[in-house]
Amino acid sequence: MPIKYDKLFALLEAKGVSSYKLRKDNLISQAALQKMRAGTGDIDTRSIKRLCAALDCQPGDIMEYVPDTPK
Repeated sequence: MPIKYDKLFALLEAKGVSSYKLRKDNLISQAALQKMRAGTGDIDTRSIKRLCAALDCQPGDIMEYVPDTPK
């Protein structure tokens, strides 16, 4: 999957924000969060907008494009 969310989880840890708080504040669903952790799903731009507003960051601060390697 070409979009990685490792930066998001590092930023959450650095800012002391738990995944529970994200879900409680309706910033992102549990299913979307699990897909991001597993690297099996994408999130929509509304979720990205809410995350950036809550974390005071830019989209590039929470995700990274990593091209697929050819087989």
